[in-house]
Order: sequence, then structure tokens, then C-alpha cells
Amino acid sequence: MKILITGATGLVGTELVSLLLQNGMSIHYLTTSKKDIKDEQNYQGFYWNPQQGIIDEKAIVGVDAIIHLAGASISKRWTSKYKQEIIESRMLSTNLLYRTLKSHPNQVKQIVSASAIGIYPDSKSTIYTEENKSVDNSFLGQVVVKWEQAVDNFKRLNIKVCKIRTGLVFSKKGGMLKEVMKPIKLGVASPYGDGKQWQSWIHIDDLAHLYQFAVQHQWEGIYNATAPNPVDNEELVKSVAKVLDKPYFFPNVPTFILKLALGEMHILLVSSQNVSSQKAQDNGFVFKYRTLDKALQNLLD
Repeated sequence: MKILITGATGLVGTELVSLLLQNGMSIHYLTTSKKDIKDEQNYQGFYWNPQQGIIDEKAIVGVDAIIHLAGASISKRWTSKYKQEIIESRMLSTNLLYRTLKSHPNQVKQIVSASAIGIYPDSKSTIYTEENKSVDNSFLGQVVVKWEQAVDNFKRLNIKVCKIRTGLVFSKKGGMLKEVMKPIKLGVASPYGDGKQWQSWIHIDDLAHLYQFAVQHQWEGIYNATAPNPVDNEELVKSVAKVLDKPYFFPNVPTFILKLALGEMHILLVSSQNVSSQKAQDNGFVFKYRTLDKALQNLLD
């Protein structure tokens, strides 16, 4: 099986490429950096520039499925300019892929696209499944709506569309966990806001395997990519402090302080989404890291 990956050199993409190659799959990947183009056995790079509408059409030759991870990080301060980049990086890349497949012969049967649980409204009481149609009235909620609508266009080409709504990704190499650890390592372990907001997380190993599973089993529709046991922010901070053997006795960081420090982006820390991954499990996916303790022991011990 040959898979085309966008965002292959990012946090999730790097993990996924390694997994797929280990399992005998052939990888094509798109990169905006010509110096990152490699031509190795089962791993071949192609240049694209979504802002300029440029793509090497040879990237789709022989490809059976696309895994679309490309998009500017949301973990940078949301200035007006950067908010535009967050939206455009997702829309322009998705639309360029669509136009390329529409205008060139290909055998692509499925696209599996990254998405985010940020589409779900902030709530401490609701458990969100894929059937929930509510949309958070925030910048991130609107980004996810536009992103998923752009991906849905591939249905017009008789291509199966699968959207992976991802929670907080825990990894040794970056993502949310690294940010949570910074103050804790300095001996300042404090929950954010009231600490009661739900944090739906996923170990990066499970996330990579879930993408692989989605391709192998031709998933269609929306799937939540979150571990079966979400925790509140207070439990998350306490657990990380315990594994790192750091003190936990500082008062909560008030929301207004987070807003002053991070601007609009502070909602990533205080927003609450209790997200169910039961659909993925009902469709055969088995999580290796079901609980926070097991995930942290693997990543931090």
C-alpha cells in the first residue's frame, strides 16, 4: 500500500512515518522545504507550496490513501496575522490536494485528515461523541468547521473521507505535555483556572496507530482520537508532578493571569472538553495507553 502524507516531518507525522515504514508500507510525502526531499526505498519526498498553489503532481502517482496532517501549530500566540496563517495553512493545503486529484488521473480511495476536539463547546458536564453537532463559539471552533468542510469536498471525487478529531497529544518530543512540564520542573506545579476543566488527551503512539488503523480499515466519517479516560486539569498537573517527583502545593493560576500572558490562546488551557472515543473502540481500535498513569510512566519515567 502506498500512502501520501502531508505534515510528515511534524510531531505526529514523524511518529506515523516510522510506524508505517515498519509495517511495510510505501510513503510519499509533501514538503515545503526542498532540502527535506529524500528519495529512499519506500520513502520519497515531493515539493509543494500551498500558498503559491504549487505541487509536484508525481506525488499522487500510485497512491492508495492520503493522510493529511499539514497545518500551522495552534501552540503559538494568536496574533491577527498568525490566526490567518492557522486558517490558511489548513484551507490552502486541503484545496490544493483536492484540485490536484480532480485534475490528474489517480487511484486514491481515501483521505484521512487531522482535525481537533476544539470544535466541541466548552463544557464540564457534557460528554462529547461524534454525533454531537454543537460548535464552540471560539476561533478554534470556527477553524475546525472550515477545515472539515474543505476535507468533505473529496467526497465529490468518490473518495472516502475520514476526519480524526484529536485531543491533547502527549509526547516526549513536544506538544501539550512538554508545556505542562515546564513550570513543574521548576517546582511550580499549579492547575490552570479552576483546575476542573476536562482534558481529553492521547499518547502519540496510540494516535499514530489510530491513523494506521483508519487507513487499513477504510474508515469513513468522524472519529474522536482521545484516550478512554480523560482527566481534569488538576489531576493532570498532580500526576505529572508525582512522576517527576516535584512538589505540588501551589495555588491555581487564575484565568485572567493566563489571558494576560497568552492572550486569546489561553482557552487551550482552560477550555473543557470531555470527549468519548467509544466509536473508535467499537470499530476495533484498541488503545495501548488507556490511563494517564500508564501514559506518563511510559513518557516520563
